[in-house]
Amino acid sequence: MKSWLKVSSVVAASLSLVISGCGNGSQNSAEDKLQIVTTFYPMYEFSKQIAGDHANVVALIPPGAEPHDWEPSAKDMVLLKEADVFVYNGIVEGWAANALASAPNDKRISVEASKGIAFIAGTEHEEHVAKDDNEAEHEEEGHGLDPHVWLSPVLAQQEVSAIQAALEQADPEHKDDYKKNAEAYIAKLKELDQAFKDGLKVTKHKEFITQHAAFGYLAQQYGLTQVPIAGLSPEQEPSPEQMAQVVEFAKTHDVGTIFFETLVDPKVTKVVADEIGAKTEVLNPLEGLTKDDVEHSRDYISIMKLNLNALKKALNEYRTKNE
Repeated sequence: MKSWLKVSSVVAASLSLVISGCGNGSQNSAEDKLQIVTTFYPMYEFSKQIAGDHANVVALIPPGAEPHDWEPSAKDMVLLKEADVFVYNGIVEGWAANALASAPNDKRISVEASKGIAFIAGTEHEEHVAKDDNEAEHEEEGHGLDPHVWLSPVLAQQEVSAIQAALEQADPEHKDDYKKNAEAYIAKLKELDQAFKDGLKVTKHKEFITQHAAFGYLAQQYGLTQVPIAGLSPEQEPSPEQMAQVVEFAKTHDVGTIFFETLVDPKVTKVVADEIGAKTEVLNPLEGLTKDDVEHSRDYISIMKLNLNALKKALNEYRTKNE
């Protein structure tokens, strides 16, 4: 994994060109709006929903990019330097602390949206996966904790509230609007939560197999069991032993669908599916939008509804053992 230190000299040169006084309170954009810099898609979507017309919201990690191993460029560091508000999830962005220190701005407000949420550890099925140096470093940074809290509609509400508080602090003049926007979006998240409760309350099966361990919070929220082929990072390569365990689990529990993701090569998922004669379907971890998502104007709510439909279908399918 490349280190952000490799571009430190370029960053320093770039930051020297930044006009002073770009922090919170000056808001020197042409429209005099709050400048909000976010990391990856869920943080961008939540911030945009709360900010409304009062801010320019940008995401550092572009559509189609997988966020686990992404690191900022010199251009990204300039955006971070100029930001009035910086929004990140936590754990996923292992580079955030160093980047913030390298792009100081006393007036910038940084919000770790997941702060205060009780993280869960990776599932026991991950423990036997062979980890490369890259993954080991990420687990050391996050102490093996699962960062995917945004995939629970309930925990997503807490993240929205955290972002709301930061925007109100940065721009008290529009506090009422931020509160109104946040409440409206939280109402949508509550409706989404209820849809998941209703849709997953009674199913033939409770276990589902995923490409990587992204859905622990969602599974915990709705009484399901996630069985990941890989661990917390989608770039992990499972060991032959782990592959064999997953295949055996799938056969024992009559799993007829293996879920793959949108931003990661599905070859490992297809190997498992082929071994047991199962089909593959998408379960989107919402770590970033694809080109197709953008073209079809999909957002957090609509993609989560697609996830719900995929789970309902998979958990209610009939499959004869060892068919």
